[in-house]
Amino acid sequence: MLAIHFGAGNIGRGFIGALLEDSGFHTVFVDVNAELIDELNSRGSYTIELVGSNETIEVNGLSGLNSMKDPEAVIDSIAEADLVTTAVGPNILPIISELLAKGLQKRLAQGSDRPLNVIACENMIGGSTLLKDYVYKKIDQDMKSSLDEMIGFPDAAVDRIVPLQTNKDPLLVKVEPYYEWVVETQEMKGEKPNINGVNFVDDLTPYIERKLFTVNTGHASAAYLGYQKGYKTIKEAMEDNVIQNDVRSALKESGEVLVKKYLFSVEEHQAYIEKIIGRFLNPHISDEVTRVARAPKRKLGAKDRLVAPAVDYLEMFGKDPTSLGKVIAAALTYDHPDDEEALDLQASIREHGFMETFKNVAGLDENSRLLTIVREQLITNEKWI
Repeated sequence: MLAIHFGAGNIGRGFIGALLEDSGFHTVFVDVNAELIDELNSRGSYTIELVGSNETIEVNGLSGLNSMKDPEAVIDSIAEADLVTTAVGPNILPIISELLAKGLQKRLAQGSDRPLNVIACENMIGGSTLLKDYVYKKIDQDMKSSLDEMIGFPDAAVDRIVPLQTNKDPLLVKVEPYYEWVVETQEMKGEKPNINGVNFVDDLTPYIERKLFTVNTGHASAAYLGYQKGYKTIKEAMEDNVIQNDVRSALKESGEVLVKKYLFSVEEHQAYIEKIIGRFLNPHISDEVTRVARAPKRKLGAKDRLVAPAVDYLEMFGKDPTSLGKVIAAALTYDHPDDEEALDLQASIREHGFMETFKNVAGLDENSRLLTIVREQLITNEKWI
């Protein structure tokens, strides 16, 4: 079986590529990084270290293609593939869509009747759907109906922490042992790909929101609260008992929303929260506070990790999400000088004030109770301002 994977970076090698190899695929990594591609072709294998343990994994059965130097080979490979996956980052999806479109059109032009699924394994909601939109803009009109019949773009949710690292071996990648890869079956064509470790579900939404409102909410909470106390890493912040209690309280609020909305087991969701807290405390995968906190305007968006569960909590329970409100207040005061969004946010606050800026960034009605909650938290924690 042949899998084409766009993105030979740490996530691609340390997560997706490892599961594909374990499932019997020959994986062709597609990337613009000439050094990585040359090393993959020269060695035909690489090593994964599971941090916090003595376990290593050898990944074999692979090769690489440089999409800048050999685009035709990439197109030919897509035409023959049994599976296509990506881990390139949301901003790169429109760039790879051109090669993908050409490969899919060549596949159809050759008369292939084998269904193919394209799975975007990105840290975003609806990655495959977005990639499909980019691809369809480059597809000949007369081929679109055939494409709809044979090519699936099932959405996925992925979760694995890959710490920042610099290794002497350019192919070595260190990852946490925990991972989750959930794929929605609604848009899938043909039989489900036989990928070990993947959870196929009819509806991806509960799993996306569980990750977004637990992993991402917790990570952001530790980052923004940690920044206010001068901590450099998430682990340092989480070792502060006050911050850890605040993070737990925020996840309790978001957890109540998830349990009610999707009927998760209370006990199982609490165990999930504890597992996430444990990951944040793992000294081998601790991330920098400023990296996790970056882009605060996006993270304060109406559908993102802080505002969305807070609004749901208000609507579902009629109670104040005080802990989420505290994290939002901390995010509004995030002012790292190397973060363009943070600087834009602070410029807006200086011109329009905290509440007007928050209302606009979060898309809130001027009568939203959340505005009052956040205002009270800013007053209580005035040292942040």
